[in-house]
Amino acid sequence: MTPKLSIQTHVGNHEAAASIKKRMSKLFCAGVALFVISAGVVRAADDFDGGFLPNARIVSTVPPNGDLNPYGVAFVPLLFQSGSGPLQPGDILVSNFNNSSNLQGTGTTIVRIPVNGPVSTFFAGPPHPQGSAGLGLSTALAVLRKGFVIVGNVPSRDGIATTVGPGSLLVLDNTGQQVGTISGPLIRGPWDMTLHDEGDRATAFVSNVLAGTVVRLELSVALTGVAVTNTTVIASGYHHRGDPSAFEVGPTGLVYDSATDVLYVASTEDNAVFAVQQAATRSGSGGPGMIIYADAVHLHGPLAMAEAPNGHLLVSNSDVINSDPNQPSEIVEFTKQGQFIKQLSVDPAQGGSFGLAVKANQDDAFFAAVDDNTATLTVSTIELPLNQ
Repeated sequence: MTPKLSIQTHVGNHEAAASIKKRMSKLFCAGVALFVISAGVVRAADDFDGGFLPNARIVSTVPPNGDLNPYGVAFVPLLFQSGSGPLQPGDILVSNFNNSSNLQGTGTTIVRIPVNGPVSTFFAGPPHPQGSAGLGLSTALAVLRKGFVIVGNVPSRDGIATTVGPGSLLVLDNTGQQVGTISGPLIRGPWDMTLHDEGDRATAFVSNVLAGTVVRLELSVALTGVAVTNTTVIASGYHHRGDPSAFEVGPTGLVYDSATDVLYVASTEDNAVFAVQQAATRSGSGGPGMIIYADAVHLHGPLAMAEAPNGHLLVSNSDVINSDPNQPSEIVEFTKQGQFIKQLSVDPAQGGSFGLAVKANQDDAFFAAVDDNTATLTVSTIELPLNQ
């Protein structure tokens, strides 16, 4: 099914959000059959457990320059101001962390998976000679309605953590051209990001893998560019370190609930998900927040995170922490109260799950997740029942 126009991940219209959540719950409680990818074969599977996770078509995320290791995933929102650029509402962007030699922290591209048509390169940073730092585009990837894309970079010269740089956030216009950079002493390895977009202004929450912190950026957004008006560390104390296989581990996935002003933080090294209260209004850090989910059976180094339309949280796992070969590359679904719902493996080998994103409108829900091992993106569409 061709995806339709989608609303923002964190729905601003709470009545619409409640309607979607109610319909999603009815859909899955009714036991509608979902399509699930298993060993590369599409098969139908009955799903009676009230969960959200499905699977569907797979597309390559490898651009012409051969970049590998897809990290960030972001949907282009409804009302996005495309201008003369190629992006359209419902398109998906994927950022690449590695170059064609599979060196971590050296990827320079963002690919566009359109609603219709072939995959193309949306952004390509400058090439870098061997021994120089690349970009290393991270999971910190988000799209503003006013026509801008923001992406984090955590660069390395040789693919190992000992040469990692502090990185920055790159601001791209709707044509894929860099028009700004957000950096400073509080930006230290921008590993993931979520946005609360209000049009002329926005709030960005960024996790710093090199500092073990989360910073809040208050943004002024105009047709001419994006400016930072205030920067505040709102959470700190997450464990973080360099890792020979995972490059860096620390605070990663972020989900912001604007209705409760709570920011959920997935911390890889802590193997837990935290809740930070008063995320948009607090004037300083109160530490890492309260642990809401610490599941030694199902968590194996939580990474990127998204909210499903039924209100559950979805988190990918790195398999670097608390590894279990019988649970490879899992995406775990759980409630905000810490109850495990279900899990889904995106690859039979370990280390494949990372970036993921969810969108929903009144008719459909869309789920997109990368597989680092195969450099692919799996995109699913779930049709919601009418008149529910």
